[in-house]
Amino acid sequence: MRSLLALIAASASFWLAGPAVAQPVGQFPFALTREGQMLGAVEGEVASFKGLAYAAPPVGALRWRPPQPTPESSEMRTAYAYGAPCLQPALPDASEDCLTLNVFRPFGVDGPLPVMMFIHGGGFVGGTANERLFEGARLAQAGLIVVTANYRLGALGWLADPALTDGGSGNWGLMDQIAALHWVHDNIAAFGGDRDNVTLFGSGAGATSIALLMLSAQSRDLFQKAILQSIPARARLRSSQEAEAVGRQFVAALGPQADLRAADPRRLLAAEGRLLEQSRHGFAPMMDGALVTEDIAAGFSAGHQSRIPLMIGSNDDETGFDGEFDTGEELAASGLTNDELRKLYPDLASRSLAGPVDLAARLYTDRVFSEPARLLARLHAASGAATFRYRFAYVPEARRGNPGAGHGRELQFIFGAEGVPGAGIFSRADREVASRVRSYWINFARNGNPNGSGLPHWEQAAGRDRLLLITNDRIATGDDPSADRLDRLAR
Repeated sequence: MRSLLALIAASASFWLAGPAVAQPVGQFPFALTREGQMLGAVEGEVASFKGLAYAAPPVGALRWRPPQPTPESSEMRTAYAYGAPCLQPALPDASEDCLTLNVFRPFGVDGPLPVMMFIHGGGFVGGTANERLFEGARLAQAGLIVVTANYRLGALGWLADPALTDGGSGNWGLMDQIAALHWVHDNIAAFGGDRDNVTLFGSGAGATSIALLMLSAQSRDLFQKAILQSIPARARLRSSQEAEAVGRQFVAALGPQADLRAADPRRLLAAEGRLLEQSRHGFAPMMDGALVTEDIAAGFSAGHQSRIPLMIGSNDDETGFDGEFDTGEELAASGLTNDELRKLYPDLASRSLAGPVDLAARLYTDRVFSEPARLLARLHAASGAATFRYRFAYVPEARRGNPGAGHGRELQFIFGAEGVPGAGIFSRADREVASRVRSYWINFARNGNPNGSGLPHWEQAAGRDRLLLITNDRIATGDDPSADRLDRLAR
């Protein structure tokens, strides 16, 4: 152990002399942050630093308060393992002490390098940046810094109650994301990253978060590009009154004598679970009048968002988002009769086995994701910012007989994940598609334009609703084949 520490000390001055210095074989990846000296790990061509705290643990007196900075330290710390996921029922190793992020960088490559920061989905009540699906090694190999961050979830992330918030917000999870962005701004140069070239990307709740960050004055100068994947952009945010009503129900479920900041986390999860049985949207961002002042579609319509380069799109099948949709509820919400639906979806109407569930699934995808993505693309392009829209309809070859839920399917192609839960094994054709899709994302992160050598040209969305179609047969820019149907649903 003494000899290892001696080697570490000898190499520390080499690495800490400046960000992203190439490193001789046999030494260790270091980074000097405000929180201290961080010792990472190397696997192949990528160095990783996992479980880095970007804020103090939000426990005890800091529960339901804005994230606080971690103390400065001269200590050397290892960053080999992920931190705990944020508290949620589905993960037994989850914890309140979870405000950590992970950094992946190419090993031995000089900076400053573009930065991609991923915000995970999970309906604001689940998920973690620590999933193997989200390891940033394949992206980092292309010469980028990849950051993945955890943020508070469920009641701990989105509870609004005047008795707890001291007049502040209930958007604790959004505050965490902004704190992580500040950490990147202050520290990423130590890992070889360019703090003035940061791209946020995420799917579902992650994309919703990024759109809110684009609309927030507190965060808009902390990133320069955004990628919104499968964003339900027309979803209405809770008002402060609605959020506080849920907060009162949550407090009542804990019991009148409960000390909320001292309550056992298991009790919090139990009370949260009872409320989520009544409404799966009980804990999510709210309009607090400070961080969040308007719905996403309204904010983009008013031109209040950051005028930064944007990539936006959805999947051809978005089932599996935030639980299973209710067929009857979806059909009723559309206000369309079965005859009208069959006219909208003639391909399904011609199939003898197609029924209400098939129609509801297609309608759900179009109404909640495809049409709102087109709306935001139109609005953002009208602001004069570079805007690129896509639709991802590729299904891995091994799954074409039974593709399963499609929400988030593009993520395995972007991260290059194979053999992990939810990804499976790629064929040669799958890998070729993954390489191209990943290249688009990488090029966009580098310079705000996804196009590059050897890739089918991707036209901007301005004016003509053009989009990149990624299908089983080809990748090409074209007119939206769903345009007439989306026009009908937008009325």
